[in-house]
Amino acid sequence: MNKTLVIILMVLGMQTKAQKFMLLGHQGARGIMPENTIPGMLKALDLGVNVLDMDVVISKDEKVVLSHEPYFNNEISTRPDGKEISFKEEKKYNMFKMNYEEIKKFDVGNKIHARFPGQMKMKAYKPLLAELIDSVEAYVKIRKLPKPLYNIETALIRKGDGEFQPEASVFIERIMEIVKEKKLSKRVIIQSLDMRTLQYLHQKYPDIKTSLMIDEKQDFEESIQALGFTPTYYSPYSVLVGKGLVDRCHSAGVKIIPWTVNSIKELKYLIDLGVDGVVTDYPNLMNRLE
Repeated sequence: MNKTLVIILMVLGMQTKAQKFMLLGHQGARGIMPENTIPGMLKALDLGVNVLDMDVVISKDEKVVLSHEPYFNNEISTRPDGKEISFKEEKKYNMFKMNYEEIKKFDVGNKIHARFPGQMKMKAYKPLLAELIDSVEAYVKIRKLPKPLYNIETALIRKGDGEFQPEASVFIERIMEIVKEKKLSKRVIIQSLDMRTLQYLHQKYPDIKTSLMIDEKQDFEESIQALGFTPTYYSPYSVLVGKGLVDRCHSAGVKIIPWTVNSIKELKYLIDLGVDGVVTDYPNLMNRLE
């Protein structure tokens, strides 16, 4: 039995509580369900996800809302009057300038997604983080599923403070208010491309797990030095991951979780390298490993 097969068999046993490999359903299960929605998150749980990956933004009335962008992305969004939002006008629908009651009226589940044509179509809205947590906790209790971790990414635009998002401290405080209210401090990971949010979090809430997201080639040690502390997780774009990076992460006591892994071939390759988990749009890939 070769090394790859041994590791894969270990991964397939991850329904057990002791399993360490982390399967993150990207924005729920974006490849097959509307992204960052409650139905998508619940489907991910059914497919064996043990970490729910989501993005959040802040509304005008300071609500924490699930969304990959702080505006209504033209690929998935339909206005309350049923009209589609074009690429040119999408940033006009800026959620940082909208109260949540207005945000909730937009549909983000019925439009055909050009990059994910197999996505199930249904009426869906952008939920509040608090509502999503309540729904998940009730669902796993009823279905007798393991309680998942929540990987919460601060979705922001570089140099967009004051226009598309609040400053880092406010962003983190709004998230942490909910984390504390739901008593989820031990089951939450805060992830970001923006080091400022992680730096504030680490200073104010040092016990909360952090994940530094990387979207371009850069030196691991230099990234950690710039961050100013050692994060719990390092989450690079999957094409940047090789054996050397995996070894450097582990030597530093950091777990590595690449994104976004959407093929069996890449999944097997990364597992063989020894990554600690993967982010995928298709959590059902795990069931297709041979």
